[in-house]
Amino acid sequence: MRLPKAPDFRRPPVPRSRILLGASLAGVLTLGTGAIVVTVGAVGPGEQDAPGASPLADSSPLAPAPDESMNAPAPDEDMVPPSPSPSDEGESEDGEDQRDEADPDSGAGGGDERRAPVSGEFFADPTAQVRQWIADNEDDGRRQLIAERIASRPQGVWVTDAESATAKVRDTTAAAEAAGEVPVLVSYLLPGRDCGGASSGGAPDLESYDAWMADFASGLGNGPVVVVLEPDSVALSDCLSEAQRDARFAALDRAAETIHQANPQARVYFDGGHSNWHSPADMASWLAAAGVLENGDGIATNIANFRATGLEVDYAKAVLAELGDPGLGAVIDTSRNGNGPLGDEWCDPGGRRVGQAPTTETGDSAIDAYLWIKPPGEADGCAGTAGTFSPDLAFELAGGN
Repeated sequence: MRLPKAPDFRRPPVPRSRILLGASLAGVLTLGTGAIVVTVGAVGPGEQDAPGASPLADSSPLAPAPDESMNAPAPDEDMVPPSPSPSDEGESEDGEDQRDEADPDSGAGGGDERRAPVSGEFFADPTAQVRQWIADNEDDGRRQLIAERIASRPQGVWVTDAESATAKVRDTTAAAEAAGEVPVLVSYLLPGRDCGGASSGGAPDLESYDAWMADFASGLGNGPVVVVLEPDSVALSDCLSEAQRDARFAALDRAAETIHQANPQARVYFDGGHSNWHSPADMASWLAAAGVLENGDGIATNIANFRATGLEVDYAKAVLAELGDPGLGAVIDTSRNGNGPLGDEWCDPGGRRVGQAPTTETGDSAIDAYLWIKPPGEADGCAGTAGTFSPDLAFELAGGN
């Protein structure tokens, strides 16, 4: 459902320095300190209650061709190769990083200067559902293709458990640091998530959510990390009253501040919807009300959706322009957009393919990275319980049928 035109909540940019994760999001930390990426608002992998793709997708031009976006390295003896080096993929046309260097410890929130995103390789979680399936199904004929084209790639680590957030975040960031890689974390426990849809659930109230977020943040460590904050929390807020929406947006603002206070090197990306949902002006208005100008590092678009990369780049840049803060950037979920959307279908549509492999080498200074926020093969809620791994879905996304 399209929200009515939002009131203009936009505020002038706050001149605060932003935290840097490194010279470029094209690769994850090379100094061995680990980096964390956190996103907010979308359904996560490996969880029964993970959300699916946002609705309202229709047909569109193709994203990068599958044969260009699925060049995974050959699997090792265990059929699950390590994360590929972003330097091998997604390089800008001139082969050089277009971003400026910046101090990785320079603070958080919006600012007048564009901060450099993280650099180095992203973290591939060895406990991901797809890797567990690979380990448990040695004789399955689909195993090799799924291992090569999906299990080899770094993907978002969704945190949805109300009881063990600190442990899961700490285990992830510690493992990433040991590997010299940057983790991408997705927080997903906001009350009333998914407007009661397939990924409904979350904390019982905002007070409980604040406490949970404090637990989440306490596991972040002190290395670079990307956090995707509550997928769908901004774009899919039309089921809330005005007062409820205001309260949710205030909670998101507090969450981002809590994350930055716990780890100044964390980069926090707010839910930015996708190119076939709300207008850039409306999204910018809501994002400003949710605190992205004060406590965000940018926006995350196309989470768990299928929109073509080119359309998402244009859309993300339009939202950033409406926000008017040159210190903000964007990350785009390319996990399942290799063939673009299938009409208006958003829930486990057939015939889709994985898209551009995760990389910080985007060739565009406004786009910090292409990420696989939604793990390919984890259901939206139609082919299986939302967030559970389906080898049939994974095989099709890998180009198997």
